[in-house]
Amino acid sequence: MAQTNRSRVFYRHLKTEYATVGSGAGAYITDKTGKQYLDASGGAAVSCLGHGHPRIIAAIKAQLDQMAFAHTGFFTNEAAEELAEILSAKAPGGAWRVYFLSGGSEANEAALKLARQIHVERGETGRDTFLARRMSYHGNTLGALSVSGNLARRATFQPVLLPNVRHAEPCFAFRHRQDGESDEEYGLRAAGSLASHIDELGEGRAVSFISETVVGATLGAVPPVPGYFKEIRRICDESGALMILDEVMSGMGRTGTLFACEQDGVVPDMITLAKGLGAGYQPIGAVMVREELAEVIETGSGFFQHGHTYVGHPTACAAGLEVQKVFEDEQLVARSAAMGVKLRTVLQEKFADHPHVGDIRGRGLFMGLELVEDRETNAPFDPSRGVGGKVRPLALENGLVCYPGSGTIDGIKGDHVMLAPPFIVTDAQLDELADKLARSIDQAVAAR
Repeated sequence: MAQTNRSRVFYRHLKTEYATVGSGAGAYITDKTGKQYLDASGGAAVSCLGHGHPRIIAAIKAQLDQMAFAHTGFFTNEAAEELAEILSAKAPGGAWRVYFLSGGSEANEAALKLARQIHVERGETGRDTFLARRMSYHGNTLGALSVSGNLARRATFQPVLLPNVRHAEPCFAFRHRQDGESDEEYGLRAAGSLASHIDELGEGRAVSFISETVVGATLGAVPPVPGYFKEIRRICDESGALMILDEVMSGMGRTGTLFACEQDGVVPDMITLAKGLGAGYQPIGAVMVREELAEVIETGSGFFQHGHTYVGHPTACAAGLEVQKVFEDEQLVARSAAMGVKLRTVLQEKFADHPHVGDIRGRGLFMGLELVEDRETNAPFDPSRGVGGKVRPLALENGLVCYPGSGTIDGIKGDHVMLAPPFIVTDAQLDELADKLARSIDQAVAAR
């Protein structure tokens, strides 16, 4: 149904009527009618601290009192300097440089361009092809969308996307591991798809390989199997391709460690961040690049040929800085890991025998449920039924914000629901989440 008041806002979906948000407190959002919603997905894995956190709000106000904005073509600012130092100190593998942007799409776009420029500054100008994975999502700008493997989001723009992109197989054990194949064996086979693409390209052509550490919106919180990323690291080292891990959704404590890749025992060449970096209090993203790679440009041209007006925005960086301090003071990354164990337990108790839940997966407070029509075969629902699409509005009616998706298997078939509650979520709220989600899934399955 179209908006009846003819709003001048260009909505995400022009045939949807949206409730008007009123306020937020902790894990809950309240609309202008007074209806309350448990925010079980942090919007899109954004609100890791919940809503209305007083320290973040105070830090933003203090920065505004001092200086709201100064262009980084002329000045640096203390918030950006301190936040970069903290992120570098906490990231695995030594020193990093941090380039602050306004969101995840910008971060991945910048990472792709930075990878190409690093090769050019080294004299490797023949490197002209990006590698990524099918069933991935890296953003909506044209470069980020070009490396994304989300068919639905690509379809309209396919003719104008970058041509020099190859998509390897995803690491999706639930759907692609063969009978009798161990996790480790499957991981090597999945990584081998990247090696095959690089071999087909020929020596000196691959710019970079970008992948989500834990796949978010497209697959619904799919973690890699053990050893997969170590093999990816080996392949990248051997071929000279830079390894970029997209932790826009999975990073900043969401999976139970500050950086999701810590659990995989690898150090990529770049890490992209957003969402939980600012916890939704300000729009902020970042590209982290290993110090020795930043020095390639520093000792070469000295100039990264990229930029936006709001790079290193002082107020956004002040919010991100305070988020890191709250993480530390309130031990919230450890809490994410602990509450993630509880969330998995609650979901298993509620859905382990559910006739239409085929898989419960994820890491920390980043979990997904794959919906199936037949539990015996894990056959998906007919896409024409739109089961995944029906979950979102039904959940809202039930007072729950969650993040469903469709096309999980191949871009057309398959449905899932992704969950990313705030790190401050309580035991009682996890029970509430499971109850409301079960009701919403049952209603979506029953709807015709």
